Amino acid sequence: MENFTYESPLITRYASKELLAIFSKEKKYTTWRKLWVSLAKAQKKLGLNITEKQINELEANESNIAFSTVSKYEKKLRHEVMAHIRAYADLCPSAKGIIHLGATSSYVMDNADLIIYKEALQYIHRKLLEVIKVFSSFAREHKDTPCVSYTHFQVATATTIGKRVCLWLQDLLLDAKQIKRQIEEISFLGVKGATGTQDSFLKLFSGKISLVKELEELVASDFGFTDIVSIASQTYPRKYDQHIAQCFDSLGASTHKISTDIRLLSHTKELYESVEKSQVGSSAMPYKKNPILNERVCSLARLLISKTQNASYNLALQWLERSLDDSANRRIFMPEMFLIADSILELLFKVGSNLKVDTEKTNEILNDHLVYLIQEPLLMQSVANGSDRQIIHEKLRTFSRSTNKPNISDLISFLENDPEISLRRSDVEQLISLNTCFGAANLQCLDFLDSDVAEALNSANNTPLKMQDLRI
Repeated sequence: MENFTYESPLITRYASKELLAIFSKEKKYTTWRKLWVSLAKAQKKLGLNITEKQINELEANESNIAFSTVSKYEKKLRHEVMAHIRAYADLCPSAKGIIHLGATSSYVMDNADLIIYKEALQYIHRKLLEVIKVFSSFAREHKDTPCVSYTHFQVATATTIGKRVCLWLQDLLLDAKQIKRQIEEISFLGVKGATGTQDSFLKLFSGKISLVKELEELVASDFGFTDIVSIASQTYPRKYDQHIAQCFDSLGASTHKISTDIRLLSHTKELYESVEKSQVGSSAMPYKKNPILNERVCSLARLLISKTQNASYNLALQWLERSLDDSANRRIFMPEMFLIADSILELLFKVGSNLKVDTEKTNEILNDHLVYLIQEPLLMQSVANGSDRQIIHEKLRTFSRSTNKPNISDLISFLENDPEISLRRSDVEQLISLNTCFGAANLQCLDFLDSDVAEALNSANNTPLKMQDLRI
């Protein structure tokens, strides 16, 4: 039957088992039960009439979820949280009356989401640092490898492969900082009651707000939170979802840019993905070697960017203290943003680990365009020798347009025959070395890797993160 039922490709093809487990039904609903246990234990500690036997019963059945029973209840009640309460109560007859005491649905739903989102963001952050690490190694290896830079995808000046990769890394570092900041900013919803006034808990504790605050702190601490949302309605602020989405919107743009650049450079033959021995590039053209991993990154990145808009719509369209029209799409797009980001990072890690440079091709392109690449350095040298920049700029522009493909000899003759240009043959010869035509690109690359990148990697969790083998 499974072949007759739709399955998301994120599950079957792309996302890692680790992140799929974080967003699993088992994880989500076990967390609900942990929240109910935590609430009951805190309420008992603060003096409510809850027995040790009831607590023990709840804890004993924390992971014993009968999903078929839940489904039967939900079909009848049309309410997911009540269905889970009933199914839990069936297993805990003595604790039946104190499950969900004083709480509203968002107590389990929203707090569980925050717990899961925080854990998932931590996982994404670690995986992003692994991608940064592998691309930084590639950048270091090629810090001195000269290549042509492009503006408007037209030849511009010389740079190095390593410097170009550092431009990618800079974007990824900004994304990593944004994700880390978001992890730190996630607060626990706490115990807020039906519309955020905590009235139900005040009634339970005879109007003692100090006990309600202590209750909230006890529950939050059970799940590793020190910060609790100060002001809330029924749910946690949907601004949180929007901020998480902004992290993924940014990551999607960064990764799309990286893979687009690699695809363009695959066309010029300067960079290429490693191709597996049995890999087929085309069913029609046997010779094809396509940058399929980077194409997949771009495809998923565009999807990721489009998913993030839902968070802003949900925030904008929440009515007063709460409306439920965010629920159905949050079930879909919130986990999927994480899973898509995870899939992209898995792919980029594979790309960065096996990216190749064809130095013969990069040198060939440099030599073919050397007559243009040295013109800005010649312009600077001419000014240093006393010439007027604007005059020399115009003369070089005129020379460049005078023939379809000028060469170095043509340039030297042109310079020597113009008395207004204070340049000598030795000036040109000194500037045509491929190892000196890229300015400070190699030094910038090294400085960046040893400062910004090293700082990010050194402050990271040093526990190795295993990347999965690509399934497709």
